[in-house]
Amino acid sequence: MPRHARSLLGAALVVASAACSAPPQQGAALTSPPNPWWQRGVIYQIYPRSFQDSNGDGVGDLKGITSRLDYLKDLGVDALWLSPIFPSPMADFGYDVSDYTNIDPRFGTMADFDALVAAAHARGLRVLLDYVPNHTSNQHPWFVESRKSRDNPKRDWYVWRDPGPRGGPPNNWVAVFGGPAWTLDKATGQYYYHAFLKEQPDLNWRNADVQQTMFDVIRFWLGRGVDGFRVDTIWLLLEDDQLRDNPANPNFRPGMLPAFALTWTRTADQPDTHALVRRMRQVFDEFPNRVLVAELLGSLGRLVSYYGATCDETQLPFNFQLFDATWEAPKLADLIAKYEAALPACAWPDWVLGNHDQHRVVTRLGPDLARVATMLLLTLRGTPTIYYGDELGLPDAVVPLALAQDPLEKQEPGHGLGRDPERSPMPWDARTNAGFTSGRPWLPLVSDWQTLNVDTALNDPDSVLALHRRLLALRRAAPTLAVGSYAALPSTGAVLGYTRRLAGQPTFLVALNLSDTPTDFSPDEVEIAGTIAVGTNRARDGQRAGRSIRLAPHEGLVVRLDR
Repeated sequence: MPRHARSLLGAALVVASAACSAPPQQGAALTSPPNPWWQRGVIYQIYPRSFQDSNGDGVGDLKGITSRLDYLKDLGVDALWLSPIFPSPMADFGYDVSDYTNIDPRFGTMADFDALVAAAHARGLRVLLDYVPNHTSNQHPWFVESRKSRDNPKRDWYVWRDPGPRGGPPNNWVAVFGGPAWTLDKATGQYYYHAFLKEQPDLNWRNADVQQTMFDVIRFWLGRGVDGFRVDTIWLLLEDDQLRDNPANPNFRPGMLPAFALTWTRTADQPDTHALVRRMRQVFDEFPNRVLVAELLGSLGRLVSYYGATCDETQLPFNFQLFDATWEAPKLADLIAKYEAALPACAWPDWVLGNHDQHRVVTRLGPDLARVATMLLLTLRGTPTIYYGDELGLPDAVVPLALAQDPLEKQEPGHGLGRDPERSPMPWDARTNAGFTSGRPWLPLVSDWQTLNVDTALNDPDSVLALHRRLLALRRAAPTLAVGSYAALPSTGAVLGYTRRLAGQPTFLVALNLSDTPTDFSPDEVEIAGTIAVGTNRARDGQRAGRSIRLAPHEGLVVRLDR
């Protein structure tokens, strides 16, 4: 599988940077101290199809998630984010929505959802949903109406255009998943635009009725007690209103994916997108203690721009820089410094190490460096997001092409873009099908699930899961690590070092050896005298740390300084 294949797909977009009644609100019952919960907390992403199946059909569901809430509570996370659970034909596994205000029967019922939210809140856990505003399914009733005729009231809810001068598509736009971004509707003689699959027509967000309706979708779920949304592909909401061609990519070369042939200057980050996002944020602000998280691929400039100059846009635009980072101390230190410097003064940072679109952390970095990366994720300033299974140290599963489910793999076979390997079912124990299902899992399990599972990890004090639990417990007990300041220590060798400080609270020093050789760490900028609170090697916990710290290969330490 080509290295960084998924990241290269994102790079095709980087260049563009140049109906049920709602019950009483439940989320407001969870109070928020001076720092909002989403600044202090840790988000845990669940891919619902793969977390826990309760009915034996091989697909995870809401009742399954509810049955595992105590695991999440004990793990020490604060919020669970669910990838799409709305009705969908599943052309892109839920990212093609056919009803924004209901639950797909595969996952359960609205009653199951309400029960999940209530059970989560009873445990002090928040619930975030995935909001997919850029496009719907082509089976959504809105699109079915839209394509009936050119004068249908819903016609302008989507991006329809006449053929181009030569009789083909209106312009040269291409789809992220490959092929033209326009599909001809023979009955009406016009093309509709889709940034992704042809089964995912783009909504026309320049239409006021679309805006109002989609904002009401947000209100519907926030009114049911949902604590926030992760907003999908927010930078693609608007296209050039004149439908001008995208320019050619001067860096395109043979063998690259078609999406690389053009720069997306006409189909991403349009000038009025930020005003639209500000209006979306105002809807969130109608409800207390809610958070707007946004998916943003591409440059650091794009990322920070979606906070808004006065932080009136997204509260947490996802920071994916660790996906493609070079894991060398000076380069990581530079990455962190540039991110911190670029943030608006009012902004709160965040960090992501894995998700449903990227190879597993262990697969990318190896098991030893992955433990160090976990310590980095959970001790940097900002809100961390953990992808389900990463707390076990799961690698990518092996998914033969004959068992592939991802449309990206099917449309671009051989490019290594398939995302099935990181979406494999959660292994809970050594029973049949790893305790995930009594039926046949929708995707293959990781090969070593009989030993690499939750039950085994809970009984191993040196497991990756135990490391996560120790770090999360420390983060919860020590406000410094949750909301304190960050200061880098010189990182010219193999060790990435920094301190976390908060007035009136203990100071912590973090030292991460990113190399495969033993290394001494003795920075002049801080006097090291304290106790090791958490080490990637549990045997170091509780040891005293003096002027110089000896770090084993790929070892990380969190030291509580004496003063």
